[in-house]
Amino acid sequence: MSSMIDLLKKRRSIYAINKEIPVSQERIEEIVGQAVKYVPSSFNSQSARVLILLDEQHDKFWDLTKETLRKVVPEGQFASTEDKMASFRSGRGTILFFEEQAIIEGLQQQFALYADNFPVWSEQSSGMLQLAVWVALADEGVGASLQHYNPLVDEQVAKEWNVPSSWKLIAQMPFGGIAAQAGDKEFAPLEVRVRVAK
Repeated sequence: MSSMIDLLKKRRSIYAINKEIPVSQERIEEIVGQAVKYVPSSFNSQSARVLILLDEQHDKFWDLTKETLRKVVPEGQFASTEDKMASFRSGRGTILFFEEQAIIEGLQQQFALYADNFPVWSEQSSGMLQLAVWVALADEGVGASLQHYNPLVDEQVAKEWNVPSSWKLIAQMPFGGIAAQAGDKEFAPLEVRVRVAK
């Protein structure tokens, strides 16, 4: 059985993905559902919301994102953006991570002393969820990366998939079969990143 550290080591940003994943759609849904259920949230707010896009819905998201970016990226620089969108689209699915703002606003009203902290804690909880899903996918041999095309695509996403206006889009995770492994990764010395108080 793998340790948590071993699982963290497996997680990499995999950009070369394809539509041939080594697990079923049901397994993907199970992974996401269990992560949403068990990842902690401040005051047990359970504010995480997720939309799983598979197959043609996934393709539609990256087509939509490409056309949105076409309006803001200079024409001479768009070829690389288009290539990047195509690489994400070549995967099998995309997980959209949201936070339910109505819950956060309710907590701000209920606990006014901590009002400024709840949006921060919400983002932290979402980050934990993203990592949990990413690590679980990696353990199943599914490649993924984390992207942030919000808020540019928020309006189109809400319209296309009937997303409630109180859901704030935080991140997008395209995933698929691993067509090529990630390259070597360099690490800064732990001596400058971790201290032990004496």
